[in-house]
This record gives sequence, C-alpha cells and structure tokens, in this order.
Amino acid sequence: MNNLDKFDLAILQELQADARLTNAELAQRVGLSAAPCWRRVRALEEAGYIRGYRAEIDRHKIGLGVLAFVRLDADRSTGNLTRAMEEAIRQIPEVVACHYISGTGTFELQVVARDLDSFSQFARDVLLNLPNVKDMHTSFSLGEVKASGALPLAHLAHLARSRG
Repeated sequence: MNNLDKFDLAILQELQADARLTNAELAQRVGLSAAPCWRRVRALEEAGYIRGYRAEIDRHKIGLGVLAFVRLDADRSTGNLTRAMEEAIRQIPEVVACHYISGTGTFELQVVARDLDSFSQFARDVLLNLPNVKDMHTSFSLGEVKASGALPLAHLAHLARSRG
C-alpha cells in the first residue's frame, strides 16, 4: 500500500468504474501516456491490487430473483471441521459470497435462487446437509439499496499526495 502514488490511485478508481476501458482511454483519464499507464496496470496486477476483471451480471435478468442471507451455525468449531465446511461452501455455485463471522453464527452466506420454492429446496437439500451444520437462519432481500463492488479509495489519497 505504501507504494501507491496519485497515478496508481487514479488507475484503480477508473478501472473500478469501468474495467473495459482501453489502455489509451485509461491513460488519457489518469494523465499518463499509454506505455507508462500499461506498465502501472501490470504492476498493480502483479502486486495483487487488481485481482481480476469480470462482467457484472444482473441476477434478475438471468432469472435469479431471490437473494438470501443465510447464517449457518456450526455444531463444533474445531479447525478440521471448520475447514471442511469452508471447502464445501466454496463448491456451491449458488453461494455468491461467504464470510466467517464473529458473534452469533459461524458463517454468513449470500445465496441466489430462482424463487422461494427453489431456495427452500436448495436449503433442505444442500445447506442443511453441509458438514457440521447445527442450525440455519435466513433473511431475504426485499430490495437492493446499494450493490457496488467498488471499494472506497479516499483513505489512500494522503499516500498518493505525498508521492505525487
């Protein structure tokens, strides 16, 4: 993080907004020529700041109208059992995000499904049969207020100013 300057920060901001920018467009937006911009993007990728590029798909348009937040409680929280549960969760395509959480519960999952009936079937057939599951609590999204994958970068501005 200490190596970022104002150009790196600008590149990250622009690519979060539109990862389909050509290198020429990106260079123009951040105030660099094409070759140095390309080198910086590659360096940000190699350093792990940029982990990948993907299309953001509207889940409703592809028939996934239900978004559920599922808290799974583990029966026992031993290392091997928790790792087995994590690995099993990673293999389930309907689970679009999973976090190991503090407080009540062990894992918080975001699960997509076509409708409530298909979610119900999925919960009974898949989630409740995961290794080490003791209990499951589900809440459903009634509407999306904000669903951005973009991370805030303002806290890096002081580093960029000192280097730029």
